[in-house]
Amino acid sequence: MSEDVRLVAWVRGRVQGVGFRWFTRAKALEIGGLSGFALNLDDGRVQVVAEGARDGCEGLLDWLQGDDTPGRVDGVTEIWDTPRGGYDGFAIR
Repeated sequence: MSEDVRLVAWVRGRVQGVGFRWFTRAKALEIGGLSGFALNLDDGRVQVVAEGARDGCEGLLDWLQGDDTPGRVDGVTEIWDTPRGGYDGFAIR
């Protein structure tokens, strides 16, 4: 069984105004067992916070770094941490 983790990722590129947060939420729900949110930042990046099983979070990160995302991803910076909890599902903020 996979340990629970917290993934925080900052996605840069043309990721605002293209449905990126909606598709990120849809992918998190498809993977299942993830909670957190996707948030547009003032500098044009999208911040993604996901908590759940390590393999699920790694799957979401792989998708964020892949070619199937809307818009154009130029890069993703991520950090891993222990879960903090407090999320009800996966939200768009």
